[in-house]
Amino acid sequence: MLRPVALVLLGLGLVSCSTTRSRVDAPVTAGTVDLSRYTGRWYEIARLPIRFQKANEAAIAEYGTHADGTISVRNIAIRPDGSQRDIRGYAKVLNPPENTKLTVRFKTWFGPLIPVPKKGNYWILHVDAHYQEAIVGTPNRKYLWLLARTPTIPEARYTGMVAQAGQLGFDTSRLLKDPQR
Repeated sequence: MLRPVALVLLGLGLVSCSTTRSRVDAPVTAGTVDLSRYTGRWYEIARLPIRFQKANEAAIAEYGTHADGTISVRNIAIRPDGSQRDIRGYAKVLNPPENTKLTVRFKTWFGPLIPVPKKGNYWILHVDAHYQEAIVGTPNRKYLWLLARTPTIPEARYTGMVAQAGQLGFDTSRLLKDPQR
């Protein structure tokens, strides 16, 4: 009895992931990204709400490189009490040599079942010249992350990143600032 219910719930979850309406005009990505400079640790400064991350959790993303050209992905959620949970996966670049459009998949039992758009689900929209700040989003503008190499950034730089994300067509009024930063 529980198995059919679980399958129905899984099916509904997959449908909700795959039927997100996207705008015709996808956001413009960064010109070219040097992945050797982009890899490493990034702190989430702000994000649009996500079903799989609670509003009161901070986040860190760590990226590395594999010999086969894929990028290792480790997302760490930090709860208010300091405990952590993480998920690992990998990313593939869809548009070399620009390296701005990637598909990210997580290594879970249900990961292969979740459809990923052919145009990718992780677009690097902006990286500053020193690779200290980045804006990442999805082509349908449903998800957005403002990232930095440091846990905090000056308010003026944050305001600038928010303005840039708004110019790219994201609803910045819904941004959640990282609660622990």
